[in-house]
Amino acid sequence: MDLSIIIVSWNVRPLLERCLRSISQSMGGAPAGDAPRYEVIVVDNGSADGSPDMLRATFPWARLLANSDNRGFAAANNQGLHIAQGRYLMLLNPDTEVVGGGLPAMLQYMDEHPDIGLLGPQLVYPDGAIQPSRRRFPTYATGFIESTAAQRWWPAHPLLRRYYMQDMPDDQVQDVDWLVGACLLLRRQAYEQVGDFDERYFMYSEELDYAYRLRRAGWRAVYLPAARVVHHEGRSSEQVIASRLIMFHTSKVQLYAKLFGPRRACLLRAYLLATFVFQWAEEALKWLLGHKRSLRRERMAAYSQALRSGLRPAGVVPPSLARM
Repeated sequence: MDLSIIIVSWNVRPLLERCLRSISQSMGGAPAGDAPRYEVIVVDNGSADGSPDMLRATFPWARLLANSDNRGFAAANNQGLHIAQGRYLMLLNPDTEVVGGGLPAMLQYMDEHPDIGLLGPQLVYPDGAIQPSRRRFPTYATGFIESTAAQRWWPAHPLLRRYYMQDMPDDQVQDVDWLVGACLLLRRQAYEQVGDFDERYFMYSEELDYAYRLRRAGWRAVYLPAARVVHHEGRSSEQVIASRLIMFHTSKVQLYAKLFGPRRACLLRAYLLATFVFQWAEEALKWLLGHKRSLRRERMAAYSQALRSGLRPAGVVPPSLARM
């Protein structure tokens, strides 16, 4: 079998259906016969929107692993990887749609370049605009700007330009440090050498961590713009805004502890918590001025939850993400 596609899904039934149809179209039809060219494994993390029933009725060729609760992105991907049979392993978000022959193009490129361990396509937004997906590994200073309040003030900071590879064209094949995890093609030999995803990341940062381990094992990571995938970004995590905020920054602190040591990670955590205090105060002032009060209350509640969490890497998964 050429390809195993693993999709971890949580309450995005309409998008999952479109994703599976795009896979079938890209691969020239649904897998069939005694020796199918590819397989699809859907790991459902306790969806309450009827996704498992839809899969059984509409896509019987997709193998379903139905979890009773939300195990998180890394752990659920590992479930799929453990039973995958393909010589290539693809991790694909359910909020994606493969464009044209993108999947065969990725397989062919990997066949032609055996030193590549990880390959990613060009991601685009639904309107066709390119979605930045190439990254360099962060420096320690990057953590204090990227995806923090400071990024609003310095969106063109040199550290961000470096991190997002804005000095490189987005229409050329190129080596990268890591790629956004919406669509990743992994060589089986690389996976067998490096092992599973780190399940201490409930969600976020797991693909960066994995790419770092691949690099240390001697594998290349490459961006292939000839293959394109539409990404309806964040459709699962946007359902739980406070939990997304907590898990993103908790995973970030955990990653930085791995890369730069626990003491420097503690300093980063303190800084992030301080930014939440500032952002809470900013929202409170806008609320007092009567500006979009329902929105301000929602954001104040999210920052309050993040502060209470302490962004502890070993913390408990937020109930809103863990529940069915």
